[in-house]
Amino acid sequence: MSKQIEKIKELIAKREQARLGGGEKAIEKQHARGKYTARERIDMLVDEGSFEEYDMFKLHRCHNFGMEKKQYLGDGVVAGSATIDGRLVYVYAQDFTVNGGSLSETMSQKICKIMDMAMTMGAPVICMNDSGGARIQEGINALAGYGEIFERNILASGVIPQISGIFGPCAGGAVYSPALTDFTLMMENTSYMFLTGPKVVKSVTGEDVDSENLGGASVHATKSGVTHFTAKTEEEAMDMIKKLLSYIPSNNTEEAPRVACDDPINRMDDSLNDILPDDPNKAYDM
Repeated sequence: MSKQIEKIKELIAKREQARLGGGEKAIEKQHARGKYTARERIDMLVDEGSFEEYDMFKLHRCHNFGMEKKQYLGDGVVAGSATIDGRLVYVYAQDFTVNGGSLSETMSQKICKIMDMAMTMGAPVICMNDSGGARIQEGINALAGYGEIFERNILASGVIPQISGIFGPCAGGAVYSPALTDFTLMMENTSYMFLTGPKVVKSVTGEDVDSENLGGASVHATKSGVTHFTAKTEEEAMDMIKKLLSYIPSNNTEEAPRVACDDPINRMDDSLNDILPDDPNKAYDM
């Protein structure tokens, strides 16, 4: 009996360690930037006590460049199932406190598992990205992991809703995948979407550009149209995702949720007349 109690205590201690991600110092740094951690974001989004985490103790397999000394339980992504307003959803949130949220081979396996389960169950997938892109130390293995994720994005398209939240300075594969999903939300002033950062642009093209003008929320919401929503605070972002979910069905075989409509039948909204220009050749504000 005492052996079993020891094992249970060991499990509880390991879970506490996993919940710390990259450690308390890294969490403090994340908070100092005005950002929440992956677990805090999930708690804000889903119904209280509904989150079931998968693969909490997964570790990466890389032994190059001293990476075997940088092992963190969960390997930089928190993934699982939960409910939002009582509806089943699958969620994963990248943890910037672990290797800058960079994607490893094992992290991609965790993400793909979530996406496969969502397809099987016919439930929405919500991803919260806060990542520096592929984990360079793993080279082609990390990039192959992105290939697996992209394939699932495409297979799930039109079958289940896919919602992406960009909560940090995301680059490369970390933004290819959200661009393939149905809805993208960006944080104003703290999130960026670009294939490569300003320093690489400067060295390759000689052009000086800052992060905001290269891939900030203002650019993607007004010029490129890559993002559909922007939020000033992470709390506002979570409310937007919940509201968006309330409009859409869980999969392509279901009806959208119905709510009583108290909108006056004869209400006019003249501003709608000016959104699209009469001339089809003219550009309009995304």
